[in-house]
Amino acid sequence: MSLEQQLSVLVKQAVKALYDVEVTDAQIQLQKTRPEFEGNSTLVVFPFVKAARKAPAQVASEIGEWLMANGQGLIARFNAVQGFLNLVINDSFWVKQLEAIDAEANYGQQPSREQLMMVEYSSPNTNKPLHLGHVRNNLLGYSIAKIQEANGWKVVKTNIVNDRGIHICKSMLAWLKFGNGETPESSGKKGDHLIGDYYVRFDKEYKAQIAELMAKGMDEETAKREAPLMQEAQEMLRKWEANDPEVRSLWAKMNSWVYAGFDETYQRMGVSFDKIYYESNTYLEGKSEVEKGLASGQFYRREDGSVWADLTKDGLDEKLLLRSDGTSVYMTQDIGTAKLRFQDYPIDKMVYVVGNEQEYHFKVLSILLDRLGFPFGKELVHFSYGMVELPNGKMKSREGTVVDADDLMDKMVEDAKEISKDKVNTLQGITDEEANEIARKVGLGALKYFILKVDPRKNMLFNPAESIDFNGNTGPFIQYTYARIQSVLRKAEGTVTDDGLQVTALDPKELALIQRLCEYPTIVRTAGDDFSPAVICNYAYALACDFNSFYHDLSILNEPDAQKKALRLLLAKNVAKVLQSAMSLLGIEMPERM
Repeated sequence: MSLEQQLSVLVKQAVKALYDVEVTDAQIQLQKTRPEFEGNSTLVVFPFVKAARKAPAQVASEIGEWLMANGQGLIARFNAVQGFLNLVINDSFWVKQLEAIDAEANYGQQPSREQLMMVEYSSPNTNKPLHLGHVRNNLLGYSIAKIQEANGWKVVKTNIVNDRGIHICKSMLAWLKFGNGETPESSGKKGDHLIGDYYVRFDKEYKAQIAELMAKGMDEETAKREAPLMQEAQEMLRKWEANDPEVRSLWAKMNSWVYAGFDETYQRMGVSFDKIYYESNTYLEGKSEVEKGLASGQFYRREDGSVWADLTKDGLDEKLLLRSDGTSVYMTQDIGTAKLRFQDYPIDKMVYVVGNEQEYHFKVLSILLDRLGFPFGKELVHFSYGMVELPNGKMKSREGTVVDADDLMDKMVEDAKEISKDKVNTLQGITDEEANEIARKVGLGALKYFILKVDPRKNMLFNPAESIDFNGNTGPFIQYTYARIQSVLRKAEGTVTDDGLQVTALDPKELALIQRLCEYPTIVRTAGDDFSPAVICNYAYALACDFNSFYHDLSILNEPDAQKKALRLLLAKNVAKVLQSAMSLLGIEMPERM
């Protein structure tokens, strides 16, 4: 039973005994004691004042005295400040809490709730490799899935690959015109990088054509529409939707190169999916639903043949669903994908991890699915996160100015290898392979933590140099704390007998550390409720700081008192356990040595 639960039971008994009043759980308000007062937990007594017919300070004092006399040693002492009763919990309770944490292998995990949540993230386009924006998306999506699993949800991690559309045709057309049969094997490039190069090449050639047409007197908008490359790309898209065998064959070949590249990046990033959907398989389902909506009067067709939804009654505008040539848009695809997902899985909650620039899109999607008669339409959750910004501005895929995910991970690992060189060299008997593995964990840990520690709903400025620091609120600092504990535990092997703890008095540093450990289950619940990995990051950093303060002030291995030494080793062991658990929810691996 948690401290809050025990105190609630005792407070009910106290109020009944003192004032003959039955109180509900809702009336019992317990909170963490403010730092300027002595205490671990504070009871707000105002809800009981009317029944007691006494001043708040007197009610607080009377309840405190009753708890001291009848609390079976739980309360060491108390102080009453107006209508607040500050309770100091006996050290023996905290020792028992530590032993309970140690006995629980999956400490912090919530019981299964037998409900299924689907979390969609990544959603790449097959015309370019993954970049820094995708990194934040993937890390957030994967971490949210892990946190929700820890909160008892059954989770299906899913991805929708945008593998068709005009942007894909641009890369295909550029490869046909300028590629000379180049392949990943012949070029030595990952497939997604190779195709991304041709997407950039298309944009370069397209802009040149626009400039040429404008020089001949054409206005910019007309030039963009009439440029030969764009005309050819549009024709290729029409052929693709008409199942032209030559276009489809080229599309399948080039996409296979990209998929192989994506798989390599995902594996290295440490993210995975349980089910992958492809726009090429879902857009027809969406078109079918749009046609049904058109027939039932939910949508309307304009003179040019395009199909639209009028959302003005919902406070929005009109939304294109099918172009005049019959080709689909993203909204069409998302309608079809949602339909298929709810056919495939008994989803209780559907979460889309997509940037905040798509908030309008998901408002529209929810309304359209509801209009089409899908009961899950109104229940969709758009987890809207902020963009990753760079010191020199926003990224632009068409211009080739993105921060590539593979290059970024390479750089982070190399930086970790360079910065940790002196530390790693002090480890005895370490091989080059082990040193490289440490650098990999530290580099990727630095990247993941730096991105996830920011409130996901805010834009963030990415700074690789700051993220790799071994001091401060960084992944490497927490990893180093964990490795330090593992070193202490290795040295302590065989020096402590397991006879149970007999310690009754705690040092303030020991007490603070146990109390921090006790917070972990609540932290996991809060992170799940808020969909916020940053809550886990802040907790892990605070726990690491508490341990380092404890480690600096108190001896562990050289403590002469056997009971104190046993307590401190048990503390260290469980700090490591909780740090590893917390960081695993962020997708971060913990090195045993650093």
